[in-house]
Amino acid sequence: MIQSVRRTWVGAFLSAVIIVWPAAVIAEDSLSSARDLYAAAAYEDALAALDRLRAGGVRVDENRAVDQYRAFCLLALGKSTEAAQAIEAVVSADPSYHPSDSDVSPRVRAAFSDVRRRLLPDLAQQKYVQAKAAFDRKDYRTASENFSQLLDLFADPDLAAAAGRPPLTDLRVLTVGFRELSVQAVQALTPPPPLPAVAPQAAPLPAAPPPPEPLRIYAASDTNVVPPATVRQDVPPFAGSIFKPILGVIEVVIDERGNVITATIRGPMNLVYDRQVLQAASQWRYRPATLNGMPVRYRKFIQIALTPK
Repeated sequence: MIQSVRRTWVGAFLSAVIIVWPAAVIAEDSLSSARDLYAAAAYEDALAALDRLRAGGVRVDENRAVDQYRAFCLLALGKSTEAAQAIEAVVSADPSYHPSDSDVSPRVRAAFSDVRRRLLPDLAQQKYVQAKAAFDRKDYRTASENFSQLLDLFADPDLAAAAGRPPLTDLRVLTVGFRELSVQAVQALTPPPPLPAVAPQAAPLPAAPPPPEPLRIYAASDTNVVPPATVRQDVPPFAGSIFKPILGVIEVVIDERGNVITATIRGPMNLVYDRQVLQAASQWRYRPATLNGMPVRYRKFIQIALTPK
C-alpha cells in the first residue's frame, strides 16, 4: 500500500515537472535576454529565443525590435538570404529606421542600406498614396503628418539617388505642395481662442463692418482651374560647387495679371543661391490661371535640380 502511494506521488511530481518546465523556458525568453545573448555573441541561442518569442506572440512595440535582432543574428551567422528577408520586414514596418553606428558593425549597416535602397522608392510611393488618400477624405491633420514624414524620407541618403530621378522628382514636388495645403487646412479648421469677457455697456456700439475676405488662392488640387502658363521663368546659374545632386523647391503665388506676388523657398539648396532664386522669381511672368475664363490667383511649386559639375 505504501509503495503504491509512493509511486503515485512520484508520477504526479514528474507530471507536474513536465507541465511546468516549458512555461519556465518561455518565461526566460524575453527581448532583454535575447539582446544579452546577442551581445555575448551567442547568436544561435539568441536567434532561437527570438523565434520562440515570435511564435508565442509579442507586444506590438516589441515586434520591430524582435525583427531587428533577428536580422543582426542572421547576418552574424552568415545567413544572408534570411537576413535580407528580416531586414525587409524591419524597413517595411518603419522606412525611416536604420541601425546606429554605435550599435552595429559597418557590415550590418551596409546590409541595411542595401535593402533600404531597394525598398525605399516603392515605400515612398506607397506613403504618398496613403497621404493623398487622407487629404482627399479631408483628414488634413493625418495628411499633413504623412506628407511631412515623406519629405523626411526624401532627405534620407539611401533614397537620394532614386529621389533625383522620375517618378520621385515629380512626387517630391507634389508632396511639398500638398503638405502646405494640408497645413493651411488644419490651421483654418482650428477654432480661434475664446474672446475675453467684456463689461456690459450702457449702449451697444455700432457693429464694425466685416473685414473683406481675402482673395482665394487656387492650387493643383483645384482640378477645375486652368493652371498658369509660363511666359518668363529664368533660373539663375549656380556658381558654387556641390558633391551630390540637390533638389530644391520654390513656391510662388501668381496674381490675376500673371505677376509673382510672393516667393518662398520650400526645399532649401544653398543659402546664397536661395536668395538669388527668390530675387529672380520676383521677375517671373505667367499667363494667369483661370476659373471659368476669369483670371484667379494660383499657388505654384517649381523644382530646381542642382547637379555636380
